[in-house]
Amino acid sequence: MKVTADREVCIGSGNCVLAAPQVFDQDEDVGLVVLLGPEIASENATAVRDAVAHCPSSALRIVED
Repeated sequence: MKVTADREVCIGSGNCVLAAPQVFDQDEDVGLVVLLGPEIASENATAVRDAVAHCPSSALRIVED
């Protein structure tokens, strides 16, 4: 499983960081999403799915292997 983040669509709400801090962060300049790595470990899959589901701007996408 992989995840992508569209920084052009991101509004910096931080929901992704709250749901999966081991996968997402926010940049210090404008608060937009930063992927800590596109490959998702199996133990983080549920948290990432939650982050994608709760992204208010739909900036996150899951790419199944």
